[in-house]
Amino acid sequence: MLSDSQLIREIKDGRVEYYEQIIKRYERRIMAFIIHMLNTTHLDHLAEDLCQETFYKAYRSLQTFRDEEASFSTWLYTIARNTVLSELRKSRNSEVYIEDSKLDPITTYEQLPEHELLRTEREKLVRLAIGNLPDKQRQAIILREYEDRDYKEIANRLDSTVSSVKSLLFRARTSIKNQLEAYVVEEGSAEGLTKT
Repeated sequence: MLSDSQLIREIKDGRVEYYEQIIKRYERRIMAFIIHMLNTTHLDHLAEDLCQETFYKAYRSLQTFRDEEASFSTWLYTIARNTVLSELRKSRNSEVYIEDSKLDPITTYEQLPEHELLRTEREKLVRLAIGNLPDKQRQAIILREYEDRDYKEIANRLDSTVSSVKSLLFRARTSIKNQLEAYVVEEGSAEGLTKT
């Protein structure tokens, strides 16, 4: 199996069919990353289009990529992140959807067992709290808690350092817990966000 660098060299030399291997290698991960970024915006139906746009932009800019400056995966995730943020800014829907989602009723309230209702409410509040985080804190917590990435990989994706990632995660978890305290009384409701 060719490495990313070898595939990119082949593509730059005109063998564009090798780009299909790049897509197959990263498509699922990029799609998951985009879906997580869109999780609290009600724009997740755009995930597939944004994923395709990410790979199109990457292909169009591939001649400018230099693997001595950054890994291809870091570069690709940066394009995906910027593509999503551009769409959110363009639609101006991010904050509106986050606020509106707080008003969404649980239509099956009387049908749900109490523990299921509490769990559903907690998950909803956690998602809302994550959506309210600054961009880099939100991305760091998603990569750590939802994709189970280690500090080094998160640092690479965010073009940061491991110590900065730990600081981002600490601030993100503190913010989430503070936000949840206003809504959730049950002890340990945010215990899922205490990974070290």
